[in-house]
Amino acid sequence: MSKGLPKRSEDYSLWYNELVKKAGLAENSAVRGCMVIKPYGYAIWEKMQRVLDDMFKATGHSNAYFPLFVPKSLFEAEEQNAEGFAKECAVVTHYRLQTDPDKPGKLRVDPAAKLEEELIVRPTSEAIIWSTYKNWIQSYRDLPLLINQWANVVRWEMRTRLFLRTAEFLWQEGHTAHATAEEAVEETVKMMNVYADFAEQYIALPVIRGVKTPSERFAGALDTYCIEGLMQDGKALQAGTSHFLGQNFAKAFDVKFATKEGGLEHVWGTSWGVSTRLMGALVMAHSDDEGLVLPPNLAPIQVVIVPIYKGEEQLAQISEKVNQLKRELEAKGISVKYDNRDTERPGYKFAEWELKGVPVRIAIGARDLENGTAEIARRDTKEKSTQQFAGLADYIPALLDEIQKNIFDRALAYRETHTTKVDTYEEFKDVLENKGGFVLAHWDGTPETEERIKEETKATIRCIALDTPEEDGVDMLTGKPSKQRVYFAKAY
Repeated sequence: MSKGLPKRSEDYSLWYNELVKKAGLAENSAVRGCMVIKPYGYAIWEKMQRVLDDMFKATGHSNAYFPLFVPKSLFEAEEQNAEGFAKECAVVTHYRLQTDPDKPGKLRVDPAAKLEEELIVRPTSEAIIWSTYKNWIQSYRDLPLLINQWANVVRWEMRTRLFLRTAEFLWQEGHTAHATAEEAVEETVKMMNVYADFAEQYIALPVIRGVKTPSERFAGALDTYCIEGLMQDGKALQAGTSHFLGQNFAKAFDVKFATKEGGLEHVWGTSWGVSTRLMGALVMAHSDDEGLVLPPNLAPIQVVIVPIYKGEEQLAQISEKVNQLKRELEAKGISVKYDNRDTERPGYKFAEWELKGVPVRIAIGARDLENGTAEIARRDTKEKSTQQFAGLADYIPALLDEIQKNIFDRALAYRETHTTKVDTYEEFKDVLENKGGFVLAHWDGTPETEERIKEETKATIRCIALDTPEEDGVDMLTGKPSKQRVYFAKAY
């Protein structure tokens, strides 16, 4: 099997795009800027959904679903939010087609079917949800209101890349309402930490937890918390955001509640979301020139077993042993694929499952039957070993845990060696150009300095990390005083 993948070191972008396609994760569609998520890719997204959904419900949230369309008058009610997304909106203006009298067999928009009010295809759902919350919230007894929805959204991107930036993408968006600012801030931070735990425990991606600068905040938020990961090309990727909305949306949609004391106040809001962009993070953080490297906790197939045989009699003997092992592993919650196809040779199968990133491969042949052994190959290190077949039901679960930890540790080591403190603008530009990764530097806190650095270097402030200690210093560009370093990087 010829994989035909470019090398990461030669063209990282091309390597990523080809790997996503060849590994069967996704492909471009007939709709410009949109993608088809293929079954293997969707199986990974389903595992992400399942885990995150359990985490949301464990923190008290319930799922609901809201309309895809937002009337323009609702969308523009919160001005900052509307302005922030205006350039990315798809707009529905008509509701009917008709046959084209000038072009037989073709259709045209019926000019008589113009909507009285345009509908925005949701780029995010704050407007439609907060207009609904006005009907759901009357009293302090209705709070907190903790709602999540799994949905698709549309943001009209001009330059797209599979999973990372597409005109339509899948995500979840949480929207909560609270009686006090303190409760809303607590919720915002809690959900950022849920995302961080998911990224580290399942995607095996170490992340920086922090807060965005005012210029990088979500439109309509008072504060945006985020998690930032580092990809293997030294670029950062925002893997999740959680927003403290203050009372902005409550005031825009007049969402008030009767307090215990008998007063009437606007509620305090949050919103938070992660998307199929996490699939891009999964690929870019761990994979290699041979294909995907999937953490066992998210791999659709955790173990693949390939028989090596001559004749139906040998295959029957091998299958008897394999099916017993498969049952034992599946009873422990491990997903197993027995690849006994007779249409492909073992070498082809090895290459295919390596490309697809299956964490553990077991090969068993006639000699293994005689010796009571099997060959075990792990995807993360490509190491092979011979193990006693009788002990595999206990050995494999421990090996999967070891692989999960190793993939995380490797990503953490990369981040640590690619996080650099600098004090001068010359050092800053040198690191960005020649090393990449996160750059820790002092910033004077002004949007003017932030914008100038972005224009000159294409690096942005990814976040002000929550665990960064105060440290007196001076801005590398302006020389003005600064109280702490912030994380800069070039980013997706």
